[in-house]
Amino acid sequence: MTVSGTLYVVATPIGNLQDISPRALAILRDVDVIAAEDTRHSARLLQHFGITTATTACHDHNERDKSQRLIERMLAGESIALISDAGTPLISDPGFHLVRQAREAGVRVSPLPGPCALIAALSAAGVPSDRFAFEGFLPAKSKGRRDRIQALAAEPRTWMIYEAPHRLLECLQDLLDLLGPERQVVLAREVTKTFETIKGAPLAELVDWVRADSDQQRGECVLVVEGAPSVDDSDALPAEVERTLTILLDELPLKQAAALAAKLTGEKKNRLYQWALAKDAQVGDTD
Repeated sequence: MTVSGTLYVVATPIGNLQDISPRALAILRDVDVIAAEDTRHSARLLQHFGITTATTACHDHNERDKSQRLIERMLAGESIALISDAGTPLISDPGFHLVRQAREAGVRVSPLPGPCALIAALSAAGVPSDRFAFEGFLPAKSKGRRDRIQALAAEPRTWMIYEAPHRLLECLQDLLDLLGPERQVVLAREVTKTFETIKGAPLAELVDWVRADSDQQRGECVLVVEGAPSVDDSDALPAEVERTLTILLDELPLKQAAALAAKLTGEKKNRLYQWALAKDAQVGDTD
């Protein structure tokens, strides 16, 4: 009886080639074929380490059709390594359909952990990391992006997104508009590469810093957003202010309600905004 091969999910460097593991190199040399997101891109990595294993393309546009052929090869006894252009496959990269179909077919799937931009950014961000969420890339168009940020505004956990450099400033401005000027955000740019930059600041400061330096609008970007603050007794609003804001929140979007309540009560708009975000997060936790 033929024993099926293995699908190895192999993490590759996100910048510094020395971050690849000895085990990953051994697997890439020993498998029958490497399924790569972009064979031309991966050729540079493989050539650097003298790896001559055959490659085949497995990307967003062909993965569903290609997966079955790759699984047939593994069921016949071949082993395959799955790699993306950089980092850990399936993390905002192709591979989900292949891995799922392989598992359904009874093929052994073995992960080789290693570089991952979001984990690297989180480890150096200095924000709470005991609980966190990853949102991948937000929608490219402004309305979709703003709607998604609004849905995340009250999230109490740290959350992370990837952003393309040409949209970075627009995304940061949307975060500022919807989360307020005091929310802490860390920009991790070009992680592990020559011009690695990790900058954390309140959103108002971070937006100004990125806008003033075009170099910060280049390369691969991870944004690490501190979760919405929790409500405690020290954050309590005067009863009449709380009542006014609560009524307005029933009729208006959060940002407009906070602005109008600030005019009516004399309280600072940002304090009202943050209070409403935190209150909403607490309500969500009890649903």
